[in-house]
Amino acid sequence: MAVALFLSVLLIAACGLIYELIAGTLASYLLGDSILQFSTVIGSYLFAMGIGSWLSRFINKGLVARFITIELMVGLVGGFSSSILFLAFAYTQAFRFILYLLVVVVGILVGLEIPLLMRILKDRFQFRDLVANVLTFDYLGALGASLLFPLVLVPKLGLVRGALLFGMLNAGVALWSTWLFKSQLPSYNGLRAASFLVLAALTGGLFSSDFIMAAADDNLYSDEIILSRQTKYQRIVLTRWKDDVRLYLSSHLQFASNDEYRYHEGLVHPVLAALPNARNVLILGGGDGLAAREVLKYKNIERLTLVDLDPEMTQLFATHSYLKQLNGGSLTDKRMRVINADAFVWLEQSKEIFDAVIIDFPDPTNFSLGKLYSTAFYRLLGHHIAESGYIVVQSTSPLFARQSYWCIVETLKAAKFQTKPYHVYVPSFGEWGFIIAGRNQWQAPTSLPTGLRFLTLTNLATLFDFPLDMQSMPAEVNRLNDQALVRYYEEDWKKLTH
Repeated sequence: MAVALFLSVLLIAACGLIYELIAGTLASYLLGDSILQFSTVIGSYLFAMGIGSWLSRFINKGLVARFITIELMVGLVGGFSSSILFLAFAYTQAFRFILYLLVVVVGILVGLEIPLLMRILKDRFQFRDLVANVLTFDYLGALGASLLFPLVLVPKLGLVRGALLFGMLNAGVALWSTWLFKSQLPSYNGLRAASFLVLAALTGGLFSSDFIMAAADDNLYSDEIILSRQTKYQRIVLTRWKDDVRLYLSSHLQFASNDEYRYHEGLVHPVLAALPNARNVLILGGGDGLAAREVLKYKNIERLTLVDLDPEMTQLFATHSYLKQLNGGSLTDKRMRVINADAFVWLEQSKEIFDAVIIDFPDPTNFSLGKLYSTAFYRLLGHHIAESGYIVVQSTSPLFARQSYWCIVETLKAAKFQTKPYHVYVPSFGEWGFIIAGRNQWQAPTSLPTGLRFLTLTNLATLFDFPLDMQSMPAEVNRLNDQALVRYYEEDWKKLTH
């Protein structure tokens, strides 16, 4: 009996923390700025738990029945929380309100659980043993949830199925409690029936999770969705309209197949065409293999290393028939080496030197991405570039995120690089910015590979001319301990949407 009781505590704690982690993760996926989202979600959740603990003092009768009812409510609200949030993001303008409403409701209910359970058990154990055991299993449950969430729940189940599964655990604890505390329940048939109903609803949600996500995706993306996948790191969505296929990562557009060649030719060729003797090239990011396709047009390249965090991304673009056709099979080329790792960590461990480095990271929408645009990262990168080599950095839009763009320029300068900013017009994105950096000033190439669709020596020269509304402006350096870039980026794009 005691083991079953304290196992219930462990499951309750695990479920509560899972709902909190799901809310924080979803908020960071959909709103960006992961530190702000996790901080406010956790703070609101803990505050709500405090309210729940305080409210428990007013429950004086029928403690077991109230505890079981609360378990069912936690299971129902928490279990469907991620489904509600995905649908709210797709169909309403009130996502933030619904997010914090759910966080507060679940937090209050979770805050009620442990005080009620301790009062129910107070006659079975000495007070010191009761407190010690309940808190021990509570903390063990939190540890288990914190390990299961990134290692199993997100990569294997996804956020919708994961929440529903843990909702079923809450409902299972409620149902199990009707037997554990049978002697303390004047009537348990109604509670058992309610438990089975909640379990049935959550099971139905589990089997309907694909439909729920399809309904959310269909309203988020105007075009036909041909692939939707939740990985450990991001949500990958591919859409198609006629012959145009678009890739979205966590709702942010990454490329459109009709004009991606402009972006990738602009990213790769100004650097590599200026290094006719380059043999060893590194791509950071670029798991779609499109930048690699352009690099492999140079016969002098003997080895190409691509470091991308998400193995499912590189696997998808290496095996999917259409995507493999789009990137020219670059990820399976005999000269290619694909490494799935955090670029920062990998560079710290590697001792390799490269003739050129192509940096194709997503925009700095949060601090985990912002670190890859910091002085610390660029100085680390400097140890891996040949004396005569160059780096090129995807640097967001100098028109729509002007201060962000020039912040990256200033950061590269602070890392002791000479810089050469330029921009390319990509219809799907508008004006997009890049920066060439090296120990020596970049010299324009005298030839380009054959078969390019956009770039010529004539229009290459025009890319380095900035009109008045994109020209240099004051900006702070982006440092690891003070990421001004993320702040600039959020402010720049907020101006655009208001």
